[in-house]
Amino acid sequence: MSFVNKFVNELDIALKTLSNKKPGTPREYPVTEFNPNLTDEEKKLSAKLMRINLAGEVAAQALYRGQALVCKDDEIKEHLISAGEEETDHLIWCKKRLDELDGKPSILNPIWYAGSFAIGTIFGSMGEKTSLGFVEETEKQVVKHLEKHLSKISENDVETIEILKTMRADEDEHAQEASLNGSEELSEPTKKFMSATAKIMTSSSAHI
Repeated sequence: MSFVNKFVNELDIALKTLSNKKPGTPREYPVTEFNPNLTDEEKKLSAKLMRINLAGEVAAQALYRGQALVCKDDEIKEHLISAGEEETDHLIWCKKRLDELDGKPSILNPIWYAGSFAIGTIFGSMGEKTSLGFVEETEKQVVKHLEKHLSKISENDVETIEILKTMRADEDEHAQEASLNGSEELSEPTKKFMSATAKIMTSSSAHI
């Protein structure tokens, strides 16, 4: 595929991701119980958290696409694309739940996508082991992030809790898969940089 075709393809995927039109896997929406009687305060908190999670899933899509674009190992590239497809489910679920809570996505999502895509290409170009190490560390940090959200959310919001728990299990599985595929542990400064970048994104997306 030529550079122009690759660029057009990635632009198409980016637009579909940001407009929530990218198809996911056949998995069903994980919500099995519904509680329509949430208070305004409970709904507001849940919407805020899902707004943040949606921004995170937009960034995750871009990270995987950026890494896959420059990956030279066909097997690892396929792993990155496959994991990204599973992450699309999270994107769809977060948007659906946000709509149900009458919340709005962050207007900064296009910025998070562009920035994350660039970061993904940078780490992807450092070699397959480093790229997988980046995936593993990213997923580990996301698991911790989701656990914090689960500790904050009202126990009455069973719908959002089910979504977050399913996402947490998927993220943990992706981290383990990266490790099994030969990931290389990142340096502490790199981990801190990733954490700081994530905090900027989450704190900004909560309000803008």
